[in-house]
Amino acid sequence: MTTILVTGGTGTLGRCVTARLRADGHEVRVLSRHARPYAVDLRLGGSGLDVALAGVETVVHCASSPRGGDEEAAEQLIAAARRAGVGHLVYISIVGVDRVPLGYYKSKLAVERQIETSGLGWTVLRATQFHDLLVSVLGGLAKAPVLLVPAGVQDQPVEVEEVADRLAGLALAPPAGRVADMGGPEVRTLESLARSYLRATGRRRAVGRVPLFGGTYRAARAGGLLAPEQAVGKTTFEEYLGRRFGG
Repeated sequence: MTTILVTGGTGTLGRCVTARLRADGHEVRVLSRHARPYAVDLRLGGSGLDVALAGVETVVHCASSPRGGDEEAAEQLIAAARRAGVGHLVYISIVGVDRVPLGYYKSKLAVERQIETSGLGWTVLRATQFHDLLVSVLGGLAKAPVLLVPAGVQDQPVEVEEVADRLAGLALAPPAGRVADMGGPEVRTLESLARSYLRATGRRRAVGRVPLFGGTYRAARAGGLLAPEQAVGKTTFEEYLGRRFGG
């Protein structure tokens, strides 16, 4: 039985990873800012982080925030993992962090670099966007009378539980460095995904395509968010919608 620490273990992905590892009989510690007994703000570190890592063999680093602080959190985690003699640090990143010049993506890429040069055994997996995130975005856009999406942009959503299964498997294997990306089963236009969302939720909205400007939009139009050669996910967006909304 392996002792594993999951950072961000109360989040969407972290909960799934924790459940999978515990089902396999491993001792899993959940670290987040409010989850006792390992309630730690990773950006600040401190003695609580050392306590959480004592005796841990593997860390699965799922904690992340678009509001910033990921690089500071990684610095604290890496330093504490070194002190604790952790043998393996597994990190979940995002497909496109090296192609799409979004601030959050730049931070995720920087964390990848920190981990690669940490001196620890490490594994990094990049995945495409989760179904849950896409539904959240489309739900916000659907509040307007017309659901507007960026013109010419495609997405490849993936099921979070499938990513969790992959991460759990990587956590139980030796450090593997940067592994193959994980993408959802289909590359789809945002327009088609929006129409599927509207049908599943019973909302009547026109869908419009809006051209945007800037480097992030250009990179997304060029396929920066996609991993078509790694379309290994099984659950389609429609299957996810059916499970979540019925019908």
